[in-house]
Amino acid sequence: MTRRRLALWALVTCVWAGGAATGSAQELRVRIGSGVPLQVKRLYAEALDYLGRSQLKSGSWNSSHGSGVGITGICVLAFLSVGEDPNFGAYNEPLRKAVKFLIRSQNARTGMFGSGGSHDSMYAQGFATLAMAEAYGAMDDVILWQGQDRGEHPTMGEALEKAVGAIITSQDQNPFKAWRYGPKAKDQDTSVSGACLVALLAARNAGIEVPDANIDAALQYFEKATLEDGTTMYTLGMGGGMGVESLARSSISSLVYALARRKDSRAHAATVDFLTENLESKLGGWPWYTRYYMAQALFQGDFEAWQKWNEINTEYLEEQVKEDGSIAGDVYSTGMALLSMALNYRFLPIYER
Repeated sequence: MTRRRLALWALVTCVWAGGAATGSAQELRVRIGSGVPLQVKRLYAEALDYLGRSQLKSGSWNSSHGSGVGITGICVLAFLSVGEDPNFGAYNEPLRKAVKFLIRSQNARTGMFGSGGSHDSMYAQGFATLAMAEAYGAMDDVILWQGQDRGEHPTMGEALEKAVGAIITSQDQNPFKAWRYGPKAKDQDTSVSGACLVALLAARNAGIEVPDANIDAALQYFEKATLEDGTTMYTLGMGGGMGVESLARSSISSLVYALARRKDSRAHAATVDFLTENLESKLGGWPWYTRYYMAQALFQGDFEAWQKWNEINTEYLEEQVKEDGSIAGDVYSTGMALLSMALNYRFLPIYER
């Protein structure tokens, strides 16, 4: 281990030291998190340092999955997920730079985030809007634009409202009441739709008005896509498209039912059963994406199953740490890996059960 990594580990053990809380009800511990494993703390310390050093001057990041607002949204969520004060904490500078990048990239007319990066799409819109929803209320707009002309920029709340409007407009004109890559697309898939629906649910949780009709229509779409065995089709009418058995898609379906308070639905029960039966299965062709959603779905659906999966996930991620502190050597894999561990902390509002 290098001197830098040793110093980071010494710092994190001093700052984050502490055992599990005692005398609290289990549900309270589940909601706020307690007794974060030392392995998770170490992984977070090194990986956040790597993300901070990898940020571009613009406030965005490059990765093997492209650049632009989607990747930036993922990194914002990773920094916020550890509970750092976004105004005065250790990572306030990269957080402010990233949020300002998102706001500057937004089309004032359409509400779409996008800087011309290779992955700016409704996928990216979903992750960027989710990041803005989680940052909204935690970051001070005055501090955000400190030393700059405040009047030239919308507030985070204004940017979030416009971003939500773009997602709703895209859904309203889609015959399936779902989403695909382009904002004017007439087809659909459950993966992009999951990113957009979670963003809407997070924005509503943050106090932004989101019509119930749009949430209900999106959930009806997911119910049609979820089969009796808990697997989820990639697109409606294509027999699953990329193959019905997908832990990522079942995790997405399970998560949106839980976040929308539909845990009593047949579809939610079926997806939870499918996931718990496949805790140790191979994650397929999109492992980081799957880890991100599977962590949240299991946490919401079966806490004991999540605990078991969390140990497996943490052990695997420890093996993927590179000398520079990244996980698997890339910004995208590092950000998604951190978010797959974020429920050990449970600071983000979207993670509340």
